[in-house]
Amino acid sequence: MAKGKIATEFGLGEDTFFKGVLRFDNSLRISGKFEGSIESDGFLYVEKGAEISADIHVNSVIVGGTIHGDIRAEDNLVMLESGKVFGNIETGCLKANDGFEFKGKCEMINDRIPADIFSITANQLRKSLNES
Repeated sequence: MAKGKIATEFGLGEDTFFKGVLRFDNSLRISGKFEGSIESDGFLYVEKGAEISADIHVNSVIVGGTIHGDIRAEDNLVMLESGKVFGNIETGCLKANDGFEFKGKCEMINDRIPADIFSITANQLRKSLNES
């Protein structure tokens, strides 16, 4: 994280409104309202009832509240049944409970080298899979 980091573990309570750029190290729980952008190598928990208007880039996130904005969760994103996302999602792993609401596009990301299985012959593909 860049210079000027703020607290490593804290939360924004349900009566809290915060506007700006939010950076944190380990974990953050939001129960109130937030507007701006969120950046972290850590874990974000958006509780049921929380309202966020922000683009989010974190390692992992659990969504129980409402998010208006794009989310990039490098490791994983969990949608609780009370969760709502109105924006695009990019994540390494998506887990969703029944009842969540999502309007946007979802792209799965990972660190693997992408393979175009249609540009090689079946024998080449078998050989490359056997070498892995």
